[in-house]
Amino acid sequence: MNKKSKIYIAGHRGLVGSALVRKLKQEGYDNLILKTREELDLSDGVAVKNFFESEKPEYVFLAAAKVGGILANDAYPADFIRENLTIQNNIIHNAYLTEVKKLLFLGSSCIYPKNCPQPIKEEYLLAGKPEPTNKAYAIAKIAGVIECQSYNKQYGTNFISVMPTNLYGPNDNFDLKTSHVLPALIRKFHEAKINNKKEVEVWGTGAARREFLYVDDLADACVFLMNNYNESEIINIGVGEDISIKELAEIIKEITEFKGEIIWDKSKPDGTPRKLLDVSRLRALGWKHKTKLKQGIEKVYKTYQEENLLKMT
Repeated sequence: MNKKSKIYIAGHRGLVGSALVRKLKQEGYDNLILKTREELDLSDGVAVKNFFESEKPEYVFLAAAKVGGILANDAYPADFIRENLTIQNNIIHNAYLTEVKKLLFLGSSCIYPKNCPQPIKEEYLLAGKPEPTNKAYAIAKIAGVIECQSYNKQYGTNFISVMPTNLYGPNDNFDLKTSHVLPALIRKFHEAKINNKKEVEVWGTGAARREFLYVDDLADACVFLMNNYNESEIINIGVGEDISIKELAEIIKEITEFKGEIIWDKSKPDGTPRKLLDVSRLRALGWKHKTKLKQGIEKVYKTYQEENLLKMT
């Protein structure tokens, strides 16, 4: 990419998309194509076709997706598989038709098999069954990866797929019914503190282990790979170390200054027991994350507090 390249970020208002916009602008890329859902419905094949034919982007970051935590994935599997397949098909096919120079597809570490050897290497994809609560989303995202590889093989396109670990950062989803674990815990502990509650209830046993990557670091890695990686094989993006949910809860408790107790609801699922990515391929290319977990959570909590104060005024 050069600084004047036409770059389309699909899903630019989401957690990943907004981080990509921040990063690209910071790096001096100023010819960005950004469309809200009202301006362009990515599930509308005709609208997407017309958009690509008229705008003719040179580079595409496919960050648009329907995402959510265990509860949302388990409750709305039809929505997750239908919406994600439709968005991916529309964008990938029209990127090919309009001769986009390069496309980067955002997969997810949660689409790897549930009981993968740890840390998870890229070649473990499709080596086993996905986490049952996450199956519809995982199948859709796997289809996106295979679709990119298939277009490369049949049509000679340059479509790459990346596999980020668990993400957090500015513009995250803090809705307790649909959010992922880290933002959900921030909200739970913050509200317990301001309401002087004596305890916070957290799902599961706390034994499950997760890896967390600050979303601005992900954006940095995506721009790096768009400029430096041209293989069909997927590539992991993560930090190379994990933490138990119990340890995560204790860190968030400390940062939010909640003084009560943590109660573990062991009747609720833990999800996948462990999910740590092998990031040796990415490290070998010369990229490594910059943001430490506690530092990143402190940034997110500061922003969350500021946004809540704005809502109250």
